[in-house]
Amino acid sequence: MLFYLLFPLHDKVGILNLFRYITFRSAMAALTAFLISLIVGPFVIRKLKKLKIGENINKKDSVRLDDLHRHKQDTPTMGGILILLAVFSANLLWADIFNKQIVIVLSSMLWLGLTGFVDDYLKQIKKKGKGLTVTAKLTSQVVLGLILGTILLLDNENNMRIDLPFLKNTYINLDGLYILFVILVVAGSSNAVNLTDGLDGLAIGIVVMVALAFSVLAYVSGNIKFSSYLLIPYIRDSGELTVFCASLIGAGLGFLWFNCYPASIFMGDVGSLALGGTLGTVALLIKKELLLILVGGIFVAEALSVILQVASFKLTKKRIFKIAPLHHHFQFLNWPENKVIVRFWIIASLLAMLTIITLKIR
Repeated sequence: MLFYLLFPLHDKVGILNLFRYITFRSAMAALTAFLISLIVGPFVIRKLKKLKIGENINKKDSVRLDDLHRHKQDTPTMGGILILLAVFSANLLWADIFNKQIVIVLSSMLWLGLTGFVDDYLKQIKKKGKGLTVTAKLTSQVVLGLILGTILLLDNENNMRIDLPFLKNTYINLDGLYILFVILVVAGSSNAVNLTDGLDGLAIGIVVMVALAFSVLAYVSGNIKFSSYLLIPYIRDSGELTVFCASLIGAGLGFLWFNCYPASIFMGDVGSLALGGTLGTVALLIKKELLLILVGGIFVAEALSVILQVASFKLTKKRIFKIAPLHHHFQFLNWPENKVIVRFWIIASLLAMLTIITLKIR
């Protein structure tokens, strides 16, 4: 919004020429989102407490796990609303809101945010067990993937090509399987972040690191000189996604202020489903789908631990892990919660750095 209001005046007021630069607007978007989260956060926490929207620890899936997390009972949840508010506000102020990439990624975030909101609403307000059924959640994700895949397919035929990391000008052409691939990316990333959101600050901390790596990838992918030099696909208009990723970083850090151990608020499904699906959408838009596996390695490991645990128990009646997802397995190995969180953050930061380095390893 400010881009359209103020940049046309740059001929008269020279300093407004700053709005031309994605780097400036990204920095301001990050700062704005952070401040919104920090300022609005206490109000949201008080409101959620007043409405008695709190975490229910007595889930009866594991008595030992319930005992470990007993102190979190009634901690306000649905805090993802705060993250979405900060991200949308920052983008409305600093991003080119008519940029098609921005429209797509914000729409995806809103879609999955509403899905998560309904799920949390049913659990917290209507007291309906576990909220939306797995089928309902998956249906929402599949429909979004179908719409997004169709849009990308119609927009540019090269979208059917998947760029292979570490290799020069090497692609996989998915042809008719592309839309199915988009559905897999959106649903997989959305659910993976949702599964990771089980310890204080764990998921949002990793989301921030992934967003940081994607902000760099989006910037170089949208710059024809950098993309040509680095031998990566040039994606017109994708540079604007740097502003979006920066707003996600700022909103995430602001939320982490309250969500760090011991947490004063949890994001709930309204946050985790939206953030995960959004990261998958960004990866699709900048053609870095396979790098999502690397940069989101912790999310992948968490999701795989659940898949392997279920498959192993059904086939052999034995469990691979003490409990799944993976972060709870380490808790059962008597790692303190904050130690699990920080060590997972360390691994995530290394994966983010390695992802950025892949730009030169070709």
